[in-house]
Amino acid sequence: MKRKIIMTLLAVTALTATAQQKAQLEFDKNSAQQRTLVMPDGQTVSYKAYEHLFYVTNVEDTVCQYMNVYVPEDANQKTPILLRTYVGGYMAAAATEPQAGDATGRALKEGFVVAIPGARGRNSTTITGSTTRYTGRAPQALLDLKAAVRYLRLFDKQMEGSADLIITDGTSAGGALSALLGATGNNPAYEPMLKEMGAADTRDDVFACICFCPIIDLEHADMAYEWLYNCTNNRSRPLTNEQSVASNELAAMYPAYLNSLGLKHPETGDPITADNMRGYIKQLLISSAQAAKNVGADIPDAMGFSFNTPPTPPTSPTPPSASPDKLRVAAQVFNAQRSNAPASHIQQGEYIVGLDLETYLSYIITAQPLKTPPAFDALGVNDATATAENELFGDTLGTNVNFTEYAAMRNGKQVAPEVQELVRLMNPMNFINAKKTDVAKYWYIRHGARDRDTAFPVPVAFATKLQNEGKQVNFQLAWNRPHSGDYALDELFEWMKSLK
Repeated sequence: MKRKIIMTLLAVTALTATAQQKAQLEFDKNSAQQRTLVMPDGQTVSYKAYEHLFYVTNVEDTVCQYMNVYVPEDANQKTPILLRTYVGGYMAAAATEPQAGDATGRALKEGFVVAIPGARGRNSTTITGSTTRYTGRAPQALLDLKAAVRYLRLFDKQMEGSADLIITDGTSAGGALSALLGATGNNPAYEPMLKEMGAADTRDDVFACICFCPIIDLEHADMAYEWLYNCTNNRSRPLTNEQSVASNELAAMYPAYLNSLGLKHPETGDPITADNMRGYIKQLLISSAQAAKNVGADIPDAMGFSFNTPPTPPTSPTPPSASPDKLRVAAQVFNAQRSNAPASHIQQGEYIVGLDLETYLSYIITAQPLKTPPAFDALGVNDATATAENELFGDTLGTNVNFTEYAAMRNGKQVAPEVQELVRLMNPMNFINAKKTDVAKYWYIRHGARDRDTAFPVPVAFATKLQNEGKQVNFQLAWNRPHSGDYALDELFEWMKSLK
């Protein structure tokens, strides 16, 4: 509730931010305030708070463009730093205090330094006289976070925590920004903009990245969404005739892009293409479901899974014939289960050997309806209004734009070159093997197994491309998880503490 209140207040205050002001890049070690945080288990964590640290000298938004840093007892110069962004929906985000229930509080408890930078978003504006300017459109949020990383590097010797061990963390749009921080380290394309902001003249690469359900690859996300979910149209997913046409057109465009990535299976080295990506996704979902079942979760066969021993008599309907009512009942039963239930002994009949993907996708729809096509660049297509992404790539006047060739074409337009460049700068897929770029070595990527905010091929392709480039990637389609982040903290911090 506290976080919701903060974000609500920010949505208002971001509209009345003061005009540009000058600030100094400075850090006073004697300015610390002693604080405590009570954790869910009742443990009290003591730490020092350094707050309102401006990370640029040309501050355009006094509400967002600063960072808070929190240092637990016993931290030293070699302590890793968790940099947590609360950006969601590409909206402005405040530099908040640590939260006992998420990774920031847990990090303090585990002895990590915590940095929480604010960042501008698509709703950020400044008002000078009668003039209102939108100051947080792409790529400003990323630039703000890069500047925060540079601030930590600039004062690395004065501050506890190692700037060579920065681990970023974010969810949804914040997950995308975490991915961008990890994929674009020191890339020269951002340098002129960072210099203009007055960011520190130093490095902005990071050590590791935590990305929960990252909304990335926006120029291809509409295609991926329809390529995956098109099979459910007008059965589990009702569409108008015009929307069906858009879905079919977008789905047909995705294979060429997917094949152009040159992805290879991380274990076998076999090519992953549009011909076998669905099979790869099925493997990942089966693996996720099996891991949950191994610790006691009930996996209803009506979701499309098949087992080595049939859980129902052979005369019963097979999963592909499951009715919508059956799926809803299965969903209600399943959603009451938690994948972290007490461990149970695996017995005969409990091994998952197959999945009917169309049935499983129909199950996802019972949990939350799908977006209508186009899912991301919808502005003007079949009279649709602007999405968050249409606003993200808009201009300082507040004008929203199409950012994909398909949507622009449907509106009788072309994507402006400057918008094309913004889209490129906001896609980590473009930088994983780019020259003069230092990509993070370690990645923890999670996308919920029932998260429909973007389609499975998007995070799967991202994780696979990183693996193909030699990065160490811990990736899962996390079982029974919707669009969310900072979950399974025991597992997350075990991974964080294992990094060398």
